[in-house]
Amino acid sequence: MFKAKVLIKRRPSILDPQGKAVEKGALHLGLNNIKDTRIGKYIEFTVDTDDKKSAEKEVNEYCGKLLANPIMEDYEFTLEKVA
Repeated sequence: MFKAKVLIKRRPSILDPQGKAVEKGALHLGLNNIKDTRIGKYIEFTVDTDDKKSAEKEVNEYCGKLLANPIMEDYEFTLEKVA
């Protein structure tokens, strides 16, 4: 079994309105040096297989078809063997 840790981020060419809103909040708090905030998603789940290649294939499929929007987002993941 593997634990998958996935990080999904908007592509750099795509505007991030949530990031801009957070930056405006930072300005209201007096944090004047915060720039280029990008908001992403972090997702963890387990993959019930002992074969790492099979787990990688399934995580790629899960991310590409359901978790990430392939037009606007990129993803990266790590797999960690669990007992």
